[in-house]
Amino acid sequence: MREARTPQEGCGPFREGSRRLKGRGAARALLRLVLIGCVATISSLAHAQVSDLNNSKKTQSSFGAANSPSAIFGKVSTNIDRAQPMRLQGDQLIYDKSGDRVISRGNVEIFYNNYILTADEVVYDQSGGTLTAVGNVTLKEPQGNIVHADRYTLTDDFRDGFVSALSIVSADKSHISADRATRREGNITEFENGKFTPCQSDGNTPPLWCISAARIIHDQEAATLTYQDAYFQIYGQPILYLPYFQSPDPSVKRKTGFLTPDYGHSSTLGYITGIPYFFNLAPNYDVTLEPLYMSEQGLFMKGEWRHRLANGEYTVKLAGIDQDAANLPGGANANNNAKLDGFRGSVETHGLFSLSSWWKFGWDAIVESDDQFRRFYKLDSVLVTDRVNQVYLTGQSDRNYFNATLYQFGGLLTNDTPETESYTHPIINYNYVFADPVLGGELKWNTNVLSFTRTDGTVVDPLTGRQQDQNINRIITELNWRRRFTDAIGISYTPFADIRGDVYQYDNVVDPTSVTLIQPEPATGPAVDPTTTRIIGNETVTRGIVDGGVLVSYPWVANSSVGTHIVEPIGQIVTHQESLPQRRLPNEDAQSLVFDDTNLFATTKFSGYDRIETGTRVNAGLQYTFQANDGGYARFLAGQSYQLSGDNAYLLPGRTGEGNFVFNPLNGLETQKSDYVLGAYFAPIADFRIISQSRFNESTLALKREDLAAVAKYGPLSVQAGYSYDADALFTDPDNPDKIATLTRLEEVLGSATLQLTNRWSVGGSTRYDLESGNFRYDSVNLKYADECFVLTASYIQSNYSDLSIEPDQTVMLRFEFKHLGDFAATTGNLDFNMGGDQRTN
Repeated sequence: MREARTPQEGCGPFREGSRRLKGRGAARALLRLVLIGCVATISSLAHAQVSDLNNSKKTQSSFGAANSPSAIFGKVSTNIDRAQPMRLQGDQLIYDKSGDRVISRGNVEIFYNNYILTADEVVYDQSGGTLTAVGNVTLKEPQGNIVHADRYTLTDDFRDGFVSALSIVSADKSHISADRATRREGNITEFENGKFTPCQSDGNTPPLWCISAARIIHDQEAATLTYQDAYFQIYGQPILYLPYFQSPDPSVKRKTGFLTPDYGHSSTLGYITGIPYFFNLAPNYDVTLEPLYMSEQGLFMKGEWRHRLANGEYTVKLAGIDQDAANLPGGANANNNAKLDGFRGSVETHGLFSLSSWWKFGWDAIVESDDQFRRFYKLDSVLVTDRVNQVYLTGQSDRNYFNATLYQFGGLLTNDTPETESYTHPIINYNYVFADPVLGGELKWNTNVLSFTRTDGTVVDPLTGRQQDQNINRIITELNWRRRFTDAIGISYTPFADIRGDVYQYDNVVDPTSVTLIQPEPATGPAVDPTTTRIIGNETVTRGIVDGGVLVSYPWVANSSVGTHIVEPIGQIVTHQESLPQRRLPNEDAQSLVFDDTNLFATTKFSGYDRIETGTRVNAGLQYTFQANDGGYARFLAGQSYQLSGDNAYLLPGRTGEGNFVFNPLNGLETQKSDYVLGAYFAPIADFRIISQSRFNESTLALKREDLAAVAKYGPLSVQAGYSYDADALFTDPDNPDKIATLTRLEEVLGSATLQLTNRWSVGGSTRYDLESGNFRYDSVNLKYADECFVLTASYIQSNYSDLSIEPDQTVMLRFEFKHLGDFAATTGNLDFNMGGDQRTN
């Protein structure tokens, strides 16, 4: 029976090697000799040993070489100039005619094709064709490897050799040390009683981890390190016996094999464990497969294909499971879980290609078996509420911009209805800026084309009984003119004019002005009265829009010892048609209406083309800017908008076919005098910034909306915080999906922080807290250790979100990463880890 090998006594510190250089000054001699080219000269020398040469006179030699040298880590270099001589310099040169040797002693240096060999003594044996370096030997290779040894014997082409008391340091500071080593066939190096680690150590402290083995075999061509009779050691203590083990050498970035395992636990998924396998199929494409076992759900499969081409790249990710509905929260009969029984999965793909210097093509798409699959299995955050897939073509030059995009929209929440399923085929935007001024100003031409379908089944054909889709097609083109000039006293004037034409064609759409609600019922809330809702079957509408106005500002500048102050009153008047027949038109892209300082001076404050301002409106504000001499910055803008005449387009938004408002009716612009808006941007130093956007009621000054974000860094601490408040938000209760959205108060805070405890330890966390309900929606904590050779990440994630099979959940993930043995990049918070790290990165 074979007796187990006793592990080495710890990995121990790794020496860098040293050289004792003498006589670096004028006293040092320089020796030059071309050994291969001067064989005849050497043979004609007297049959005697020449020694004690005048050290004050340096000579130099060159060695010719027949073959190319090779690397310790990395492929054999084929880009070698074999005609180059090998140059040698040292303090003393000895010719041994009887032994057919040439000996150089004292601070010996050999240069050959960017290889540098230094030693106390070098002996060239002409008959044996070997080169032996003795004493403080260091070999520096072109790719960055450094070999340290007490004695190094090589062939004269640096290919094969035997090394005693060897130590190798690669370009990334990985170490191999051994008692003895033999290099053969120009490709294989065998280390006896070897040790390998990418970790650094100081003094007598062993490295964090290393592998010690009776034999370490480095196959340079295959770029592998094979360990026989090995132990995995932590701080010099053997932890795991490895009779046979193989890993990529430090030069490898992509290598077929197993990657770092995943470990974790989730209250809904159970214990989670998996180990990915990476297939390096070619330099420009690869595959990663990972089976994940979840104790509560079974075997979950993931796969990823990556392909890089000459003009771009794309990825395809697959995920799936044979779902047993009985394993879902509540069992097979709860929350419609029976519908989820059987195969569940998703396909995710992304791509981006450069077609030329001006054009690019790409896509982002996810197709899934059901709306809850990716969130339940944590491929997406539970906070993802919509799915947006797109395929796009974009072209841009100095004055032209073109974009055509196909969109597919879908809702992921329980209360989503078929109305959320829609397609664009496509949306086209074209913008052109004229090169020559027109009336002294800039002229732009914009065109928008939309073809849109919603598969909501709102209309039922009375003849066939089939549900019909909504279809909307439109073409919008406009010219925008702007000019800016300043008078003698510093007042800036910016007159502008816009002309626009629209053509709409639509069928089976709901007239937003016709929807009425049935009186509220105790359980379900109000419902739409179908007898009063008007459906527009097929209709074409044209409209022309003209507006014009002027923006006037008068900045006052004052300089002080600390910086520059600018106070700037700003006024704007915008005139449109008094009224437009737009309330009965469908609204697809102007449903988000947020009035703040960013659009105070916009000619229309709607987010899209389907709604536009009407009448005459005045916008007024006061801006203060401070620019400190040390780089600090502050800006405040406060203002209000006034409807002077005509129809107020922000009033009476109408309702969708399901009874929800087309846009928020309490948006701050629905009255003749708007709410007040205030924007504050504050950055006193580079490591601290605050952005605040507020809206206050016009009559009571009560806060109606607030968006606050702050970023700060102080020493090792980094903090991000956000606060959102909306007194009149459109909100649908996920626990009552049949209830029509109501105006309600929403208030929440978000925060995240990272503290760098030491150079290697850090702790971080994030949270999202609903102040209105008093509940944490989402929070996480992670602890991380990272050094040059090892990463440990421990994460805790808690979600208090519910939606059918998705229930409040707690997840713990633990991840170990060993450099050159697995992934060296960490992500936490979901199961979609970036497997492979250094060994998969192109």
